[in-house]
Amino acid sequence: MTGTQAGTFDILPMLGRGKHRNPRKGACFMELASFLAGERWSDHPQCTHPLIAMLARAVNDLTSDKARPQLAPLIPSVIGLTSDDPRWDVRIALRAAQTALPVAPADRQQTLAVAILGSERMLDVLDDRPAGTLSPESRDALAAVPKTAAWAERFCAGTNVRPKRFVRDAAPSVVSTAVQGISEAFVPDVDARLRDLLLATVEDARRWAGRTEDEVGYLAPEAWQPVVKPAATV
Repeated sequence: MTGTQAGTFDILPMLGRGKHRNPRKGACFMELASFLAGERWSDHPQCTHPLIAMLARAVNDLTSDKARPQLAPLIPSVIGLTSDDPRWDVRIALRAAQTALPVAPADRQQTLAVAILGSERMLDVLDDRPAGTLSPESRDALAAVPKTAAWAERFCAGTNVRPKRFVRDAAPSVVSTAVQGISEAFVPDVDARLRDLLLATVEDARRWAGRTEDEVGYLAPEAWQPVVKPAATV
């Protein structure tokens, strides 16, 4: 990290784990997003797609204290990033599972492999693709764990999940399992992998929404200091 980058992170918000009742108690990623969006203080603001917000909360909470300030520059990018298109939920879950499967502990790999196959099958329906289509990213992730992938193929044979149920039940579970799997991985760059997953998901969603880089806000210190800095005592 360069000196300039380090200096930038030194003046960014001190993000904390979990929910905070008010700004004096601290702030997490999505709480600061709610403030910058002009909404009431909440870690479930309406300005962001629920599954992206869930991913951001999980990444915020499972990133180390030392690395968490590096998430702050991403906060403005999630504001206004939402849709009721079920393909968003499926693709967000798929991206998370693809990222986590190759590095996750063995006890989470079966769930993630099934998630990849299930997500791809959902997209077969939603995008009117040929049955059994797999993206290159899914093929690569499954190839990293061939025995688990073969088991998942057998497990998924003949199963059928409706898109509404997948969005409601499966997608949040997949995202949670994926972030947990990355956080538990025996690799030296867990924090970077978590941040990269959030960044890649945001970039995906911005592309789906047709938003340009010029529309991304900037987290200026004067915007967040009134929130994260307690008022001076008299």
